[in-house]
Amino acid sequence: MAPMAVFDMFGIVSDTTDGHVPLAYLVVMVAVLFTAFSYSRMVRFFPIAGSAYTYAKEAINSHLGFLVGWAATLDYLLLPMINAILSAIYMGAVFPDVPFWVWVVLTVGICTALNLVGVKLAASMNVLLVSIQLVVAVVFVVLTIINISNGANGAEVTFRPFFSSDVQGAAIAAGAAILALSFLGFDAVSTLAEEAEKPTRDIPRAIFIIVAVAGAFFISVTYVMQTLFPDVSQLADIVGASPEIAKYVGGAFFQAIFVGGYMMAVLGCGITQQLSAARLLYAMGRDGALPKRVFGAVNARTGVPVVNVLIVAAIALTALFVDLDQAASMINFGAFIAFTFVNLSVIFTFFRFMKRRDAATWLGFVLVPAIGVAINVWLWCSLDGVSMIIGGIWLAIGIVYLLVRTRGLTAPAPDLTGPVNIAMYE
Repeated sequence: MAPMAVFDMFGIVSDTTDGHVPLAYLVVMVAVLFTAFSYSRMVRFFPIAGSAYTYAKEAINSHLGFLVGWAATLDYLLLPMINAILSAIYMGAVFPDVPFWVWVVLTVGICTALNLVGVKLAASMNVLLVSIQLVVAVVFVVLTIINISNGANGAEVTFRPFFSSDVQGAAIAAGAAILALSFLGFDAVSTLAEEAEKPTRDIPRAIFIIVAVAGAFFISVTYVMQTLFPDVSQLADIVGASPEIAKYVGGAFFQAIFVGGYMMAVLGCGITQQLSAARLLYAMGRDGALPKRVFGAVNARTGVPVVNVLIVAAIALTALFVDLDQAASMINFGAFIAFTFVNLSVIFTFFRFMKRRDAATWLGFVLVPAIGVAINVWLWCSLDGVSMIIGGIWLAIGIVYLLVRTRGLTAPAPDLTGPVNIAMYE
C-alpha cells in the first residue's frame, strides 16, 4: 500500500460513480474492515509467517491451505512486477530517451538490494519513502483547498461527493470494487509476524491502524479533489486525471514534484511487496509445501530468505515483456481467494478448536467473518474474464503440482500444530 495510490484510479472511478469517489472509498473501507477483523483474529492464534496460507492450512486443511497459498502467491509475486512497469512508464514520460528496460532493471535492483540487507533497513527505508509521499500528498491537498477557497473552477464546499439525489448504488458498488485495489496489501503485515517483537498484540493493532488511517486518508484526499472537479469530463485525460489536477492547483513545478512523489510510492511498494512475497515462499518452503532446501532457508546473519528474494526479483524482471494491463488483470484473482479463506479460517477455528459458545464468540468468530466471506466472493465474481482465465490456469497448475507431490493426496500432509493461544477462549 502507498499513500500516492489514492491518485491512481481517481479519474476512472469518478467517471464511474458520477462524482462520488469518497463515498465509494467509504464503502470499500467498511468491506475491508471485515477481512481485517478476521486477520486480527487469526494472527493471535498463529503468530508466524505465512498469512492466508498458514491460516487455511492450520484451521481448515493442509492441502487446501497449500492451494490458498498458491493462489495468494500469484498476487504477491506479480505486484513487484507491476511496480517495475509503473516505474518505467512514469520515468519514461519524464525521460523519453532512456530505454524502458533501464528503469525496470533499476527499480528491481534497488528493491532487491535493500531487502537483501535485512528487514530492519528495508523497514526504515520504507518509512522514509512513505514520509516523502505523505508530504507530497499533504501539499497537494493544501493547494487544492486553497483553490477551492478561492472558488477555482466554481468549486464550493459541499456534501455531494458523499451523497446526492442522483447517486446510484450499482455505480458506487462498481467504483468500490475498483478501489479495493488501493487496500490490497494491508494483510502483508501479517507475513512479518516472526519479525514482530510482540506479534499477538502488535500485528492486529497494525492491521486495523493501516486500514483505518489509509481509509481516512483516501477519503479526505479524494473529497477535496472531487469538490474541485465534480465532473472529471472537464479534464483532457480522465485516466491521467491526478497529474493534470496537480498541474492545475500548483503549476508545472508542482506537477514535477508530484510525479517524483509517485516514484517514491513505486519504490516503497516495491520494497515491501518483494519482502512479503519472499516471506510467503519461505513459509511454504519451511512447511514442506515447496522444496524446503530451496525455499525454507534464511541467511544466518540477516534472517532474510535470500534465494526467495532473488526469485521474486527474477519474476519482477518479466516486466520487460509484459504490459501493465496484462499484469494488473491477474492480481485480484488470488487476493480475493486469500481474503475469503482468511474469513473461513476464523469460522473453522471456532468450530474445530474453541470450546466457548457464548453470543460474543458466535458474533466475532462466525457472523462477522461470514459477512467477510460474502463480500470477498462478490468481489471475486466481479472480476473480468481475462483475470478468471489466467487465475484459473495458475490455480490448475497448483492443483496438478499438489496431486503429483502428494501422490493423489495420499501422502502425509505437513503437521498441523493447532492454535498456540487457544487457551484464552477455553
